[in-house]
Amino acid sequence: MRKLLLAAAFVTGALSFAQTFGVKAGLNISSISDSDGKSKAGFYGGVLMNVPVASSFSVQPEVLYSGLGAKNDGSPELKVNLDYISVPVMFQYNATPEFYLEAGPQFSFLVNSKFKYQSLSVDANDYMKTFDFGIGIGAGYYFQQKFGITARYVAGVTDIMKEISGYDVKGKNNVFQIGLAYKFK
Repeated sequence: MRKLLLAAAFVTGALSFAQTFGVKAGLNISSISDSDGKSKAGFYGGVLMNVPVASSFSVQPEVLYSGLGAKNDGSPELKVNLDYISVPVMFQYNATPEFYLEAGPQFSFLVNSKFKYQSLSVDANDYMKTFDFGIGIGAGYYFQQKFGITARYVAGVTDIMKEISGYDVKGKNNVFQIGLAYKFK
């Protein structure tokens, strides 16, 4: 038991010195699958922690605010605005010191949802599930050690809509993200 505790303390201590913290923000282009809606632009932003686990591999958990949804450009115009706190955990392969590829799960928690019809805005929390799960794949390039550009696509795995009055409504979040990242070193 002492050896196990000692090993856990050693790993925790080593990781606490090797990790890098940072911030990121950018543009979301989101849609909801199985719907007639079109893509909608939104914002994402938050914090990250990059933990090297080998010379070419690292794990990067993040906590992000992410504005998702979709819109219908027809007459009348209808928008679905979904606000999430997302926790992606990306496993990164560092192909070069500047360039990386990543993939991993994303866990998202709904904090607010609205249906917007012209100037009318209606709370949609009763129609949306509070948890969303997706799989992300992406890449990034750091121009300097601290400043870089990132791109990621997250494909929804779980349906985000509740059953409404006996109707089994389906739809999954899909989002393409492009943004900037800054690491504190």
